[in-house]
Amino acid sequence: MEMDAILTLLVLVGAVTLFVTEKLPVDVVAMLVLASLLVLGLVTPVEALSGFSSEATITVAAMFVLSAGLAHTGALASLGRLFGRVKNGFLFMLLLMLVVGPISAFVNNTAAVAVLLPLVLAASTANQQSPSQILIPMSYAAQMGGVCTLIGTSTNLLVNSMAKDLGHPGFGLFDFAPVGLITMAVGFVYLLLMRRWLLPKHAPAAITDAYELGKYITELRVMPESPLIGKSVAEAQLGEKHSVYVLELMRGEHKHWSPRAETLREGDVLLVRGNLEKIKTLKDSSKLDFEPEFKLQDSQFSGEDGDQAQVLVEAMVAPGARLAGHTLEALDFQWTYNATVLAVHRRGEVLREKLKDVNLNVGDVLLLLAPKSELNVLRANHNLIVLNEREEAALPKRKAWLAIGIMAAAITVAGLGWLPIVASAILGGIALVATRCIGNDQAYQAIDWRVIVLLAGVLPLGIAMQKSGLAQGIADFSVNWVGGFGPLAVLAAVYLTTALLTELMSNNAAAVLITPIAFTTAVSMGVSPTPFLVAVLFAASTSFATPVGYQTNTMVYNAGNYRFVDFMKMGIPLNLIFWGMAVFLIPKFFPF
Repeated sequence: MEMDAILTLLVLVGAVTLFVTEKLPVDVVAMLVLASLLVLGLVTPVEALSGFSSEATITVAAMFVLSAGLAHTGALASLGRLFGRVKNGFLFMLLLMLVVGPISAFVNNTAAVAVLLPLVLAASTANQQSPSQILIPMSYAAQMGGVCTLIGTSTNLLVNSMAKDLGHPGFGLFDFAPVGLITMAVGFVYLLLMRRWLLPKHAPAAITDAYELGKYITELRVMPESPLIGKSVAEAQLGEKHSVYVLELMRGEHKHWSPRAETLREGDVLLVRGNLEKIKTLKDSSKLDFEPEFKLQDSQFSGEDGDQAQVLVEAMVAPGARLAGHTLEALDFQWTYNATVLAVHRRGEVLREKLKDVNLNVGDVLLLLAPKSELNVLRANHNLIVLNEREEAALPKRKAWLAIGIMAAAITVAGLGWLPIVASAILGGIALVATRCIGNDQAYQAIDWRVIVLLAGVLPLGIAMQKSGLAQGIADFSVNWVGGFGPLAVLAAVYLTTALLTELMSNNAAAVLITPIAFTTAVSMGVSPTPFLVAVLFAASTSFATPVGYQTNTMVYNAGNYRFVDFMKMGIPLNLIFWGMAVFLIPKFFPF
């Protein structure tokens, strides 16, 4: 193996390790990969930066804007409100999948789930159905719909772009539809039949029960002899010394939501959070007293006392949010959002201690204490998805049909071949802004820049694998290992390898690693690379077995109160079904 191939292999191994261990954000890993390839001379500067001008990268950015147009005008929410009218559990689930699947074929499936998630939770609660029986199927349905068209997921566009760079003619908008529709139909039947047996049936719990907060929150009054008098909350270091955190300071009729700089006075009342024993220790040592006993119950946050009433709100860190990767302290969260974080729910675990130091991740659910008057502001914030507040947000519905028309026009123009998909997507985004369906700032905010940077950063790795001969070397090894069993066996191996990698790391990164290998393997065997590319695309876009393999899984993980094993029980059989169907169907529609 030549030195360039060895160096590329080392970069590849390092990238896979960082992607799997999640030590760094995926976009940072992608930039490290790009820089390494450039420094080692494995790609030219033009090749290193080609990802930023790639057709896939630009199209994905434009599709984010198109999806946001439907979300901001209320077009998707209007569809979602149909769910509340269906009381039968089976019909509710069927309707949900028939809405989510087709929408996700044309709208970014992560955006579709983000818009529909609060509505589905509201409808399931109103219909007395368990969200844990519904949310995983919704996530899976969104992924199944995404593989029906070229624009359904960023991975589809990425594989198509790489295929063109490798000399393949590329795919049309609806080329995947036959295989996608069949697999989606079978997947829907599986979800409808098996969810009762394979998914838990959790009754919706009160927020205070879910976060175990009732015994951790109380009010303490500063007594005349307290040594805290004259000190600011920050100087008192209650959190550092006692692990008791001040959420709010009440002085007469005035409430201070960011009290760290406030100097404490006799008679001040502190709303604090912490372990009960530690609160009692603080009370005795600092000459504080309970203000008559305060117990946190959901009923106390019903909003009956007007707009300044305190309400408990569950809000999820949205995909693409600037919150991801930052701590609450660094974000100055309380000041920015006028809300106090009481707890963080992540992958089945409630985090309460030293919340200010917790690095937030996409999919984290924050339990917020906020004035009722701030709810519409929180709902409108693109960084958060408000889950538990069911009041209907004011959406500019008059623009909904216009946004739908622009999306339909962009799809039609590309589908008929009048314009390349990248051109029609850009024109569609411009039309949304020009017609004020979405504002300039909203258009920029709609783009998940982490995905864009990830795509731009990992694309040069595929170029380096091809140039250095690493892809050819791996292809030769694969042909020697499984090639003797025929192209069908190699296709099965390519799909399975991609599927396994996708469960462990970014689906786009998995696609970049496998696409040049699959293409080169097909060429070495003297068969068409098309079925192998389709196998990579399907395997990388359908990740069912873990909550971290796909963003829609991560989003429903906390919202449905799932455990990791719930995804495995429901997802592994479905992955195997898709593997078998793909190996059977792909050669039928894309012959070797």
